[in-house]
Amino acid sequence: MERRQLEYFLAVVEHGGFTNAARVLHVAQPSLSHAIAALESELGGALFHRLPHGAVLTAAGDALVAPARQVARDLATAASSVREVLGLSGGRLDIVAQTTLAVDPLAGLLGEFLGRHRNVEVRVTDPEQGARVSHLVRSGASELGLLDARIPVPDLAGILLAEQDLHLVLPPAHPDPPEEPARLADLGALRFVAPPKGTATRDILDDALREAGVEPVIAVETAHRAMIVPLVLAGGGAALLPRSMAADAATKGATVLRTEPAVRFRARLVWRPGPLSPAADRFVSLARPAPILPIQ
Repeated sequence: MERRQLEYFLAVVEHGGFTNAARVLHVAQPSLSHAIAALESELGGALFHRLPHGAVLTAAGDALVAPARQVARDLATAASSVREVLGLSGGRLDIVAQTTLAVDPLAGLLGEFLGRHRNVEVRVTDPEQGARVSHLVRSGASELGLLDARIPVPDLAGILLAEQDLHLVLPPAHPDPPEEPARLADLGALRFVAPPKGTATRDILDDALREAGVEPVIAVETAHRAMIVPLVLAGGGAALLPRSMAADAATKGATVLRTEPAVRFRARLVWRPGPLSPAADRFVSLARPAPILPIQ
């Protein structure tokens, strides 16, 4: 089994067929088809059902996907490690993050990381559900994952990031804004703009208000995270948002208030147990919270 065969196999999986994979890899389709056929012969069974308009994994092919991704990642890690020893710059950092956490804290962390390592190529993907994040890390599709710290991931290594506050954001012309800090128990009269159930921000909103004895009233539920601030500004409702999104809304005229009690969230950065690529190892070191020193 050769590295090239596994790369071709994964390309067919990711791009849905032999023609698309050959185009993306810039190889002739007969060469790619021959390499896959040789791999199937070596393994003793078909990896794909060849269809008129694409290719679908067989049960054997499905069983090969996760190991092939891990082998490809291990080879990339080995190459990156050698480049690091030789003093060469570059490498790649793959992170899958829940959308809210991609805004805050990931964007700030990546800005600082790229300020130190400008030649590293970064790819961020964004399935919102935490379970999907952990699945992509386990399967080797992404090296690092960022998800709500409340989601259990006992089989993955990881670190907790610093706790952060959510802020109440109200439309500019709200007729009766609460005083700061806004008491959660007084927010029953508000209508909220929120992402769907099962997302990190929605779960935090629902849990925080219900703990305060308030049933959340959702005026607009949207999976389009970029709509939330514009909807609040247009008078569609209130929102609980991370610091960076709340600050952006404030510059556009929204009223931003702290809450009492504070509504906080925490992210967990996770990876498969074992060695990390140099880029991922540097990012984890950067993201790791500084130890709290005792007061002298």
